[in-house]
Amino acid sequence: PWFLGNAVLMCRHKAKNALGHMFVSQLVSTLSNDSAAHVVVFRSLVPGVFCAGADLKERAQMNHRQSDLFVHGLRSLMTQIASLPMPTIAAMDGVALGGGLELALACDLRTAAYSAQMGLIETTRGLLPGAGGSQRLPRTVGITLAKELIFTGKRVGGQTALEMGLVNRAVEQNQTGDAAYREAFSLAREILPQAPIAVRLAKEAINRGIEVDMSSAMAIERMCYARVIPTRDRQEGMAAFIEKRPPRYTGE
Repeated sequence: PWFLGNAVLMCRHKAKNALGHMFVSQLVSTLSNDSAAHVVVFRSLVPGVFCAGADLKERAQMNHRQSDLFVHGLRSLMTQIASLPMPTIAAMDGVALGGGLELALACDLRTAAYSAQMGLIETTRGLLPGAGGSQRLPRTVGITLAKELIFTGKRVGGQTALEMGLVNRAVEQNQTGDAAYREAFSLAREILPQAPIAVRLAKEAINRGIEVDMSSAMAIERMCYARVIPTRDRQEGMAAFIEKRPPRYTGE
């Protein structure tokens, strides 16, 4: 029986999961050292809202320095999420704007309901995306599309997001309002049978390799591959193939 790991629940009803100071501090903590969590799903329990971005009411009370430090804190949080060793999935069942979409972009995979609204709307508030959005969006959908979305502050629904490669899967919303979460769970269940160490090392190889030139990237792949060779799971994978049976991976 696989342990799916924590579904990171966002539940700040009154503020629509706005990324306030305390909320940010509480969001990601022990996950990076959790070897039992094979997949992590980020979801919201607030109906119709994944995450409404930075808490502008809280921001309005800040001076220039506090504002800079607050956004730096958000940027660091997104980097922490992006650096989690296991695959992460953002399940967007509702609005994901500004920092909310930046949080989803920091995840490896994204699911959305058709009715979800996504956008980096910072330019409509006199700002630019400051929690990684100006860098992660072009790496996800390409530079030209990212520029259009950021320059216009446009919002897109789940179907459009799927067509532009912003999300992996888009589904019709259901009566309980958790269709994207169910789809994320279904995606997680496809990842879970695979060897956990191999999946983590594949994530590391992709994430590190995409930032460097091809020959350096090949060296990163070789290094990650070398770390998977001595694992018990690799031997189990080979044995299962030869014996024509499903593998039983232990994460060792």
